[in-house]
Amino acid sequence: MGLTMRYPPTGTSMSTSLSAPAAHPMGDVLLGPSPQRSSAAPAPRPTAVILDLFGTLVAAPSVVERRAAAAQFAAILRVSPAIAESVLSDSWQARHDGQMASTTEVAVHLVTRCDASAACVDELEVLLARLAHVRLQADASLLRALEQLRRGGIRLAVLSDASPDIAEAWNASDLAPHFDAVVFSCRAGAVKPDRLLFRAVLRDLAVAPQQALYCGDGGGDELGGAERADMRAVRVERRGGPSGLAFGETAWSGRAIPNVEALPTLLDRWGRR
Repeated sequence: MGLTMRYPPTGTSMSTSLSAPAAHPMGDVLLGPSPQRSSAAPAPRPTAVILDLFGTLVAAPSVVERRAAAAQFAAILRVSPAIAESVLSDSWQARHDGQMASTTEVAVHLVTRCDASAACVDELEVLLARLAHVRLQADASLLRALEQLRRGGIRLAVLSDASPDIAEAWNASDLAPHFDAVVFSCRAGAVKPDRLLFRAVLRDLAVAPQQALYCGDGGGDELGGAERADMRAVRVERRGGPSGLAFGETAWSGRAIPNVEALPTLLDRWGRR
């Protein structure tokens, strides 16, 4: 997720919905790699949960929200909303993979790309910070679920494609106190599904891959990336509804739950037949 909306980099696919996941009773979820029951012993209960941010912990933006944000950028840069949105989209990779180290650098980049006045930089920084704060607002029900997981001894981490404005706004959010570790792509220097990200978050949590459960809405091939990093993965329906934007999705036939709020029940029932 970049800036305030999830703008896909040039050449990636973007979609507003995933194919409906197969329905699995909660008690059957994540007993192993196959959706079917097995006579084999269930997989050990995870000791850590790694969560995607946008579309998982907070709502993914809609097309309408994306356009509204682009219009705010356009007003400051004194360009058309179409140009602002194009520049945001074209700069996605650079904003997310570590090429820009701060909100100031993002603002300067956007001003330069739009051939706008340098005097716009300060105002653009303020807008970026304000919208990042809004984007990180979390539902009370989700915060309660995170607290319940922590009381149950589960270590929690966030792993997210994010630009510097999001990373800089994180510590002031209501989400931050609930997590033991956070890995943002702009700080790690790679975007999902690069294995570097999954290794980094496991290292920061001090857990082995087999101890971790990855949970996300499926953008950026994150679920497959987690499995290739030897973690187990579960998909959640995209927070914000099926109209929420994402990019780089791949088919997922594995386990699914309706939302993060279902995780405490999932882990409480872990391994039950």
